[in-house]
Amino acid sequence: MSAWIRMVPVEEATGVLASMYEKVKTPHGTVDNVMKAHSLRPHTMEGHVALYRSVLHNPDNKLPFWFLEMVASFVSMTNRCDYSLAHHFSNARRLLKDDKRADVIYAAFQASRPQDVFDGKELALLRYAGKLTVAVGAMAEADIEALRAVGCDDGEILEVNQVTAYFNYSNRLLNGLGVTTQGDVIGYYK
Repeated sequence: MSAWIRMVPVEEATGVLASMYEKVKTPHGTVDNVMKAHSLRPHTMEGHVALYRSVLHNPDNKLPFWFLEMVASFVSMTNRCDYSLAHHFSNARRLLKDDKRADVIYAAFQASRPQDVFDGKELALLRYAGKLTVAVGAMAEADIEALRAVGCDDGEILEVNQVTAYFNYSNRLLNGLGVTTQGDVIGYYK
């Protein structure tokens, strides 16, 4: 296990924790460290996984899953959260199905230059996610109006808002407890 606090191994879990571990298994059949970090308070794991699945893996989302994973990666890179970046850029790459483009996007994110590979609505949504991550107190109605001006509808704005908010929460959980990917199967999708 790899965290600064104790994480209960799956094979030692009993009762409520064992039930929660069953609920949070990935498609690979494993429990990621991000969930194990909650093992001393399983009730927080329940809320975490419900939020995660609703904002990132819900079929009712209208934006493409690859793009939502890119938003997750951009926020995680901005927050210097290696854990989330490893998992979610892997997901984005797999969903994008274009390794060359994925490499170019990664380099643009590293340089804080999403404009090198995105434009229009996608770029505006990434800029919104960036501002929401680093300058939440400076958010204004004009930020939403700018998104609408490039063709974003309110549902798409909400999707990016929720992915950004979730990853700011998760990045702080992971970085604040020193959780690493040691022992995880990287990426959600098989």
